[in-house]
Amino acid sequence: QWIPVLQDFRNKDTLWGFVPYQNDKSSTEISFPITLHIGDYNMDGYPDALAILMNTSGSNQQAFLLENVPCNNVSCKSARRMFKVFWELSDLNQIKDAVVATFFDIYEDGILDIIVLSKGYSNGDFAIHTLKNNFEADAYFVKVIVLSGLCSNDCPRKITPFGVNQPGPYIKYTTVDANGYLKNGSAGQLSQSAHFALQLPYNVLGLGRSANFLDHLYVGIPRPSGEKSIRKQEWTAIIPNSQLIVIPYPHNVPRSWSAKLYLTPSNIVLLTAIALIGVCVFILAIIGILHWQEKKADDREKRQEAHRFHFDAM
Repeated sequence: QWIPVLQDFRNKDTLWGFVPYQNDKSSTEISFPITLHIGDYNMDGYPDALAILMNTSGSNQQAFLLENVPCNNVSCKSARRMFKVFWELSDLNQIKDAVVATFFDIYEDGILDIIVLSKGYSNGDFAIHTLKNNFEADAYFVKVIVLSGLCSNDCPRKITPFGVNQPGPYIKYTTVDANGYLKNGSAGQLSQSAHFALQLPYNVLGLGRSANFLDHLYVGIPRPSGEKSIRKQEWTAIIPNSQLIVIPYPHNVPRSWSAKLYLTPSNIVLLTAIALIGVCVFILAIIGILHWQEKKADDREKRQEAHRFHFDAM
């Protein structure tokens, strides 16, 4: 059953729609197929999308962000989620004649930025635009990449082969959200290779505002036809805001798979360090003031004692 998750294409008095694919070989214009590029830009755990829309008059086509929000109409009630077009993104709206838009983690900080390809000034020319995601919220993520675990030749002994990222792995996690409820999330790695897929070689899984450890993280890879055993491995207690590199070697022995965890420092670490240093300086200042006051009191008592001694001597 097909469920409509995006129906509202009207922005004020302008009606927008997807750019139709033109299969005209005699035309000099390059036509791109209709493609949604998926990514969780706000790290709430629900995948958002980027799409190219064109107004009905045909005067302009732009890249728009489709935010994944709770369903508010009857048509998508069974799915409970829907896409809502983010019409008012000033930086994205300034790019005219866009043809392709996708997500990319430019700064390797776990926050997905946007890359837009638009038509140039002359026919056949294109320009690339990058937009930094300024999303600032106490949301967390985990970045997972599953490698192939292969060598170009026979693998040397006692050396774990890394290989390259492979298409098809499935990643799933379970954790507890900020309200104490069980939360699940999953994603596939490199699920598409044609029609300008432009997918990331890894998966960025948004965790929302839950800073809890991931209770379980499952990684599975495709198995050859005829094999009955499932190639899946589980890791526990994964730290948020980290990158996990999974090396499935050997493929048919999931218990021997290895994983390398890399932490991604964020502004919260810097702010925590500044706050800690500030508290220490404040405590030292109080100790210094109290010590100075105590020293003054001791000097005053010594002078009074010396004055009393001279008075008794007289």
